[in-house]
Amino acid sequence: MNVTLTLLDTGFCRQLEAISLGGGRFQSIRFHAVAGCMHHPDHGLLLFDTGYAPHFFTAAARFPYSLYAKATPVFTERSQCVKEQLASKGIGLEQVTGIFISHFHADHIAGLHDFPGARLYCFRSAYEEVKGLKGIAAVRRGFLPELMPEDFEERAIFIDDGPKIRLSGEYHPFEEAYDPFADKSLLAIDLSGHAKGQFGLFLRDTQDRDIFLCADAAWSSEAYRKHRPPHPVAHLIKADAASYLRNLRRLHELHRSWPELYILPTHCPEVHELSKGEFAWS
Repeated sequence: MNVTLTLLDTGFCRQLEAISLGGGRFQSIRFHAVAGCMHHPDHGLLLFDTGYAPHFFTAAARFPYSLYAKATPVFTERSQCVKEQLASKGIGLEQVTGIFISHFHADHIAGLHDFPGARLYCFRSAYEEVKGLKGIAAVRRGFLPELMPEDFEERAIFIDDGPKIRLSGEYHPFEEAYDPFADKSLLAIDLSGHAKGQFGLFLRDTQDRDIFLCADAAWSSEAYRKHRPPHPVAHLIKADAASYLRNLRRLHELHRSWPELYILPTHCPEVHELSKGEFAWS
């Protein structure tokens, strides 16, 4: 079953390229936060993350949460948030039926409050890692608790509570996935490492392109294509550096064995360029 995909740029933060990419420049570059907007023939309008939204600045206004904003300065306009981009196309927030939350870092969940009627798909392991976190402990995990809806658990669907399915050889070295809709239209792959319980989504779009939304399992396409792990200092902010490196290696192997697959990291400059295209449906 094919899914229509549109990529939406929601703004960016700035950080040194050398931190995210082995051998990179000691130069500040933009890390755009790109959200995925998917139209599923049976399940309607879905999001893959929400990226940045004005709620980020409210949630990061007070100490110690302000440390997050100082460490990665954020630049975004109200018009860039997913809610406003959809509205500009005549699409109401009530049309968003579900949001797939790859992980709970603030640059992926800042727009959750804008969609109070949406189901929230995530890994239970990811939610349990941040549930109840406050103060410095939250900041260390890139989490701003004020961004979480109060009724999160009532609306949550925990993908990893479901059964795993075996993947065919073309997905190697990934062997197992979760099938949240039981139709193989969206396959959730555990990509833990950058954050506990992070996942990516495989899908086939309406142009018959195979796509893997891999969130922050790599920070750029250059990183997985040439297998260029980040600077060791980057591991200080990762939940599990060994798992991160293992999954980056898997992405590299997947790309080599299946070069036609579009592997799309959230913060990649090439993915940002793809987000400048026309909205795929209305």
